Amino acid sequence: MDDRTRLNGTAFETEGLADWRYLRGSIHARFSTGDFVSGLRLVEAITEAAEEANHHPDVDLRYPHVDVRLTSHDVGFVTQRDVRLARRISEVAAAQGAAPEPSSLSVLELGLDTSDHERIKPFWAAVLGLSLEHGEDDEIVDPTGLLPAIWFQSTEPHDEPRQRFHLDLTVPPELVEPRIAAALAAGGTLVTDEHAPRFWVLADPDGNKICLCTWQGRP
Repeated sequence: MDDRTRLNGTAFETEGLADWRYLRGSIHARFSTGDFVSGLRLVEAITEAAEEANHHPDVDLRYPHVDVRLTSHDVGFVTQRDVRLARRISEVAAAQGAAPEPSSLSVLELGLDTSDHERIKPFWAAVLGLSLEHGEDDEIVDPTGLLPAIWFQSTEPHDEPRQRFHLDLTVPPELVEPRIAAALAAGGTLVTDEHAPRFWVLADPDGNKICLCTWQGRP
């Protein structure tokens, strides 16, 4: 198996990496460090391992744990490169006494029902500031992993339902106007700006709503 062969969840499970879990096209681990300084030391050790491998994970340093996400960005999925580096990261974490916490791992995805995902997909890419180049045809994926993926679930055409939840996206104030312009150009509508600059309400062509929020106008 070469380094560009895709590993799905089933293939990954055969690798025996007990610290890691396959979640939505990436492998994830969390290591408990107990304090911030110990976490920083672990991040430094992970950095050295990544430089040696010439393969680089996404690392999130928190108090009191370090989260690591691995995927082969150049091919868009998990490969043996990720497996090798994951194994090495587990070794350096164990050497520093950082305990794995696989039971705390999860990845949030938002499912949006639509009869025509091609019609509303450009709006969500525009309003979230993401590219249409990443992910499968029926989803939008943030390659940085900061925003949840949006998956467009196929359904029969239907009238606009009463929305039970919506997205609130907080952005720097200077990004609001460009985001609104991009969203409108992608087929969206401005529902209301009566609460600006705290938030603006926009909707995609199916009527699904999102609030663009800023810190302005708030206590």
